[in-house]
Amino acid sequence: MDKIVIEDFSIEYSDGTESLRHINLHIPANQLTVLFGPAGGGKSTLLRSINRLNDLADVKSTKGQILFDGINILDKKVDVINLRRKVGMVFARPVVLPFSIRRNLTYGFELAGVRDAVLIEESVERSLVQSALWDEVKDRLDEPAISLSGGQQQRLCLARSLIQQPEVILLDEPTSGLDPISTLKVENSLQDLKQDYTIVLVPHSVQQAARTADTAAFFLQGELIEVGIGAELFTNPTESRTQRYIEGRYG
Repeated sequence: MDKIVIEDFSIEYSDGTESLRHINLHIPANQLTVLFGPAGGGKSTLLRSINRLNDLADVKSTKGQILFDGINILDKKVDVINLRRKVGMVFARPVVLPFSIRRNLTYGFELAGVRDAVLIEESVERSLVQSALWDEVKDRLDEPAISLSGGQQQRLCLARSLIQQPEVILLDEPTSGLDPISTLKVENSLQDLKQDYTIVLVPHSVQQAARTADTAAFFLQGELIEVGIGAELFTNPTESRTQRYIEGRYG
């Protein structure tokens, strides 16, 4: 079953840059879909389009549809705030709030006026367990979030997204600045999380893409070149351009 269906989607910026051209892609529910390829291929633009962050950019035109559970999220009638509750996003550089570890997670509840202390505490623990951070911070929740290591801050950002219980998690190179141990922890967390969430990942390397992908999609200069089952695409791609990129011959 597909959670997101992208149909003939194109986006052009006001400076004339056409970032994506005629993208057709099915993103299955409860799988980890990887978007990979050289820089500038449009991968991050597609992630931002899926939760309407491109609304904040200088976009000249968009064409096509992005269907989320059958609803075109590009429709002007769509409640963007509600959409972003369902479609969380984690960026390459962790940005923690200038609060404690706990309040980084509970701040959204504060803004929403939630006062149920038991619910809040259960949600804090659940999100930290899901992001593989609980054991490292359970006795430090009132310490400043900035005191965490880079890898821990990135997992806190993941927990901050998870605490809202979204349906989809978008990750834009979430381990690009992390050491191998922290990277492995994040990757292992994602394999567990896909049981409950649909995950779309832009990896920081071909190796990470091959390790993590259930479905893989290769992007090159704004075009979707090839889509396939991860284990098959990285060992036997059908497109020569995909093969060259996987072998490190360009990009």
